[in-house]
Amino acid sequence: MSTTTAPPTGTTTVRDGAFGPARELVCRECGSTQPLGPFYVCHECFGPLEIGYDFGTVTREQIESGPANIWRYKALLPVPDDIETSPNTEPGFTRLLKADNLAAELGLRSLWVKDDSTNPTNSFKDRVVAIALSAARELDAKVFACPSTGNLANAVAAAGARAGIETVVFIPSNLETPKQVNSAVFTEKLVAVEGNYDDVNKLASEIAGEEEGWAFVNVNVRPYYAEGSKTLGYEIAEQLGWRLPDQIVIPVASGSQLTKVHKAFRELVALGLVEDKPCRIFGAQAEGCNPVATAFKDGVDAIRPVKPDTIAKSLAIGNPADGIYVLDIARETGGAVEQVTDDEIREAIVLLARTEGIFTETAGGTTLGVLKKLAASGHLDLEAETVVINTGHGLKTLDSVSGTVGPFATIAPTYAAFTAAGIA
Repeated sequence: MSTTTAPPTGTTTVRDGAFGPARELVCRECGSTQPLGPFYVCHECFGPLEIGYDFGTVTREQIESGPANIWRYKALLPVPDDIETSPNTEPGFTRLLKADNLAAELGLRSLWVKDDSTNPTNSFKDRVVAIALSAARELDAKVFACPSTGNLANAVAAAGARAGIETVVFIPSNLETPKQVNSAVFTEKLVAVEGNYDDVNKLASEIAGEEEGWAFVNVNVRPYYAEGSKTLGYEIAEQLGWRLPDQIVIPVASGSQLTKVHKAFRELVALGLVEDKPCRIFGAQAEGCNPVATAFKDGVDAIRPVKPDTIAKSLAIGNPADGIYVLDIARETGGAVEQVTDDEIREAIVLLARTEGIFTETAGGTTLGVLKKLAASGHLDLEAETVVINTGHGLKTLDSVSGTVGPFATIAPTYAAFTAAGIA
C-alpha cells in the first residue's frame, strides 16, 4: 500500500510497505479513520488515534524463526519488512523468570517475572522507542525527541545515537541523577525543564506543533510508539508455551503499557496463535500519583489529574492519557487498579532482590508492592498462574533504597571481630 501523508518535514510519499501490516489510523473514540502519518489526534473528534492493521496469516513457526528481539513480531507491528537492516538497539525477548521463591513468600502457586531490566538501556522503553524510531525514519524526521520521566529519555538518546539522528530529550529538572546521566552520556541535548512531567509534556506538544521535522516519540508519532508495548504481551504468551496467563500485574504511568499488553493478547487470540481464555489484568500505581487507582476505587469513569509526589518518578504522570482505557480493561477482565505507599515500594524492591536476585527500580517496586497487596487481600487467585512485569533496573533509582539497605556490620579485619559481630 502506498500512501501520501504530511510528515514532520513536509509532504512526502511514504514508501510502499513502510509500515508493514499497518493500514490506517483509527480513532479510539469515534472509530473514524485517516491515512498513516505523523498524526495522533482524530480529525473528527480530537480523540486519540491508534494503528489499524491487516495482518493476513501469521504462524507460530514464522515468529519462532525470527531473531531473538522484538523484530520476530514484525508481522504484527507498524514497521517495514526490512526493519532489521536499519541500525537500532534491537530490544526485546527478555527473560520470563519462574519466581518460585517470591511465589512461596507471597503464597502464590505459580508466579513469573517478566524482567525487562535487561533491555539495552535497562528498561522496557527500548521497545517502544524502536518502533517510534522506525516511524520517524519513514516520515523523514530530522530530530528525534521526547518528554520523559527518565527511562524514555535514556532509550531515545541511545536509539538516536545508534541511528545517527539528532536527538533532544526533555526531562523534569528534579529527575534522579542516574537517569539524567544515562541520557546525557548519549546526547548533548538533554534539556531539564522546571516543573513536573505534565509540564514537560505540555512543552513538548507545543514544540511539536511549531517546529518542522521533529518526531516526538510520545506526541506526534505516539500511535506507532505505543505499539511497541504489545511485544511484552507477545513474548509473555510465547514464553509460556503459547498461552495466556491467568492474571497479570502491570505498572500504570500513562496507562499505555497495560492497554497494549491487553491488545496484544486479543490479537494473538484473533490470529489463532493462543487459545482464548480469561486473563485478569491488574494495574499498579504509587499512592503519590494515583489518579487511575482512585477512579477505580471510586467507581467512576473520569480521571481526575493529580500533582505527583512519589519516589516512583517513572510512574509520576498526573494526567495519564490512557487512564480511562485502563479502567475499562481492569473492569472488563475482573482485575483492579491498586496503589502502594513509597515505603511499600522500597520494601518490595528489597523483597524481589532477596528472593529472586532481581534489582528493580521504583516502578517495579510499585508493581511488586501491588502484587503483594493484592495477594494478601485476596484480590488475586493464589492458585492461578500469575505474571508480574518488571520494567526497569534498580541501578537507575539507587537513592530510593540507599537509606534502607547497607552494611550488616562494620568490623575490624580480624577473626575475633567477625565472631563478635554475630555474622555466622
